Amino acid sequence: MRPVKPTAVHKTDGLAELVCSNSFRGDKLDNAVGLLKEEMRRLGSLIMRCADEARVPAGAALAVDRDVFSSRVTEAIGSHPLISIRRGEVASIPSGADGPVIIATGPLTSDALSAEIAALVGSKHLYFYDAISPIVLGESIDRTRVFRASRWGRSFRNGGGAAATKVAGTEGASHLSQPACGVDDGGGDYLNCPFTKDEYEAFYAALMAAEKAPLHDFDKPTFFEGCLPIEVMASRGVDTLRFGPMKPVGLTDPRTGRDAYAVVQLRQDNLAGDHFSLVGFQTQMKWGEQARVLKMIPGLENAEFARYGMIHRNTYVNSPTVLRETWQTRMRDDLLFAGQMSGVEGYVESAASGLIAGRTAAALALGEEPSVPPRTTAIGALAYYASHADPKHYVPSNIAFGLIPALERRVKSKKDRNLAISERALKDLADWLETTSKPFSSISG
Repeated sequence: MRPVKPTAVHKTDGLAELVCSNSFRGDKLDNAVGLLKEEMRRLGSLIMRCADEARVPAGAALAVDRDVFSSRVTEAIGSHPLISIRRGEVASIPSGADGPVIIATGPLTSDALSAEIAALVGSKHLYFYDAISPIVLGESIDRTRVFRASRWGRSFRNGGGAAATKVAGTEGASHLSQPACGVDDGGGDYLNCPFTKDEYEAFYAALMAAEKAPLHDFDKPTFFEGCLPIEVMASRGVDTLRFGPMKPVGLTDPRTGRDAYAVVQLRQDNLAGDHFSLVGFQTQMKWGEQARVLKMIPGLENAEFARYGMIHRNTYVNSPTVLRETWQTRMRDDLLFAGQMSGVEGYVESAASGLIAGRTAAALALGEEPSVPPRTTAIGALAYYASHADPKHYVPSNIAFGLIPALERRVKSKKDRNLAISERALKDLADWLETTSKPFSSISG
């Protein structure tokens, strides 16, 4: 609907605008989200193709230049001969008279359509509040006070990213054979702001005393556990941040040869390298308080903020009561949900739900029986969780190996066990594709 009707957090009219983090998280096959991304690549995911093209250094994670990523997605969809983009708010659910309908309106669905969806599913939406990290201008960072490093020396540019981990059956994966980024490593992919014990305690005190922005709609806001504001984490104990986003372990300061007492990491946010986001620093502080408190971080004393952090409300359906594994609704075969509105959490998971919802809708349009990948795959396990979890206690979930059925054989090492699960998943995905690809040959490309 943008730019005809704006949202509280989007700034552009581009498709796939990332408003929270620019990170798609881990990109190795011993990591569940890394497996999910690889499965999506093998399913021809547009989102993963554009993300790989817009990649910026982020250690063993996949992070993107927001503007490049959005522009690539917008260009690909806008130039497709079979797709038309209509700008404007959709205030009601289409009837389906012209074919299958996918609702992928995101966590900031407009009020009118939210009311329609609530009426359809027969219950109130669940909700949680999501938080956005601040971004600082690179030129305002005091480079004499920070050091460049990736945790444990893992860097995408020195081979610590996706290319560092292979399992049997992955030799054909395009991203696993790509060369490392040709930019000078300089010691790692992150800028690290080291704290002494006194600096940390002063920062913690200021953070706890800072004025927070009020939240509306609910007396008891629910935050997603994987994206907590730093002040919520800090309220759990003085050392909580030091064991969370400010963990210093594995980040040895080359100037002292020691780990700092605490560390704030800055991740490159665009290809130009002039914007850096504060990793894990989602915040509810008022903007003036952010400018005051965050400048207590060593190296950010004169920081200029390209964007302050903020809180926004995310809305999603109670998917086990609404959806099948195919992402079809239980109320209408021709109506599907996808994206975060469908009850998953995370960029990658949202895109994965859309990938299968799209295949399901295409199968319906072609008169074929919809099919989803087996539960032994990450993308199949995510669909199973969203459609079979306990609806009384449902919360959106990131993909995790715990959602995938265990191996039949015992593997002692956790890393080896995860790699074995990934190996099985990619094999089972290939077998599934052999039985499902033919109906899509007429619409490929």
